[in-house]
Amino acid sequence: MFHVVLYQPEIPPNTGNIIRLCANTGVQLHLIEPLGFSISNRELRRAGLDYADVVRLRCHTDIDAFFEEASPERTFMFSTKHSRRHSDCRFRTGDALVFGPETRGLPKNIRHRVPDECRVTLPMCPSSRSLNLANAVSVAVFEAWRQCGYPGSA
Repeated sequence: MFHVVLYQPEIPPNTGNIIRLCANTGVQLHLIEPLGFSISNRELRRAGLDYADVVRLRCHTDIDAFFEEASPERTFMFSTKHSRRHSDCRFRTGDALVFGPETRGLPKNIRHRVPDECRVTLPMCPSSRSLNLANAVSVAVFEAWRQCGYPGSA
């Protein structure tokens, strides 16, 4: 399936909701440290860890450790600073979808580790700053999953 990568996530309820999303879509979740919370955080558990037995969750010390361990075929970096729409991409099973922390997004040195065609954004109204992280991940995962024919769904 896909890999969802949260680079240094900060807000427990967002990560909890993304855990639930990944459990329900068969996506593997990767958290890149440092995290802005403890995995055992009560808010995180309430939002998503009741799915802990279903979701495939891995923590990595840094982005390089993720690339070394997961070896995704392709990686898409999501940012409001990019101009290519996510819906213009052709996702494939095995792709990694990378999202930055809620308050600052992905740093430029991380975003630029992939070719231009893999730097994508979600369209928004021009006056908008950004979407909530859990919402952005949901939009991206469901578009990628749709393009692949929803493998593993009922």
